[in-house]
Amino acid sequence: MNLKDKVVVITGASSGIGKAMVYEFASRGANVVLAARQYVTLCEISEDVQKKYPVKALSIQCDVSKEGDCESMIKQTVATFARIDVLVNNAGITMRALFKDMDLSVFKSVMDINFWGTVYCTRYAMPQLLANKGTVVGISSISGIKGLPSRSAYSASKFAMNGFLDSLRTENLHTGLNVLIACPGFTASNIRNVALDKNGNQQGESNLEEDKMMTAEEVAKRIATGVENKARTLVMTTQGKLTNLLSKFVPGLLDKLVYNVFAKEKDSLLK
Repeated sequence: MNLKDKVVVITGASSGIGKAMVYEFASRGANVVLAARQYVTLCEISEDVQKKYPVKALSIQCDVSKEGDCESMIKQTVATFARIDVLVNNAGITMRALFKDMDLSVFKSVMDINFWGTVYCTRYAMPQLLANKGTVVGISSISGIKGLPSRSAYSASKFAMNGFLDSLRTENLHTGLNVLIACPGFTASNIRNVALDKNGNQQGESNLEEDKMMTAEEVAKRIATGVENKARTLVMTTQGKLTNLLSKFVPGLLDKLVYNVFAKEKDSLLK
């Protein structure tokens, strides 16, 4: 896919990987639609993007956990550009708590944003994506390959996303729709700072070494290239590829390795 003059919708576009993708797709000539709850921030990003690149950028306030917001966002996009070529389901939230201690409202919040947000946006964008033989992207995670301890809701949401998108891919085997599942691995962003604790409060700081992670900009470049190449799956780190391999052949060993890694993280919940 040549991205010049295409219309790319990006959810969770106000920060992190989403914001980086706005700039990356715009740099390749695509018009971009920025969707997130932080409308003022979106407008600032849109203004900056249009100064740097000869493209159009549209900001739309949208809470992807609300079906009506997702439907309205897609309608506004079509009213403005008359098409959608790429939908990037990036909006997401994580959590950190042992399941036995967790208020179930935390689980629901994570599923509503990460899974249902993907379902809502994709459903309302489908007519345009099919008409233009476009691409739907799901930003998944290593957590969607291997369930991670103290991230049960997050892992569940990513496994659900993967299953949904895999079904969608098979249903549309002959329609021209491409489905790309991207698994970045741990990426330097603010997602862990706003991660929910067992009571649904933001934990306030990352418990991982952010400076040793892949940058959001590098992730954005790989995803944009994956869209251009109509890739099927992007597992971006050696850790992710190894996790995928071990999960198929020695799952018991992988359980032990993952447990040991998370037992050593800062303020580990595994005791």
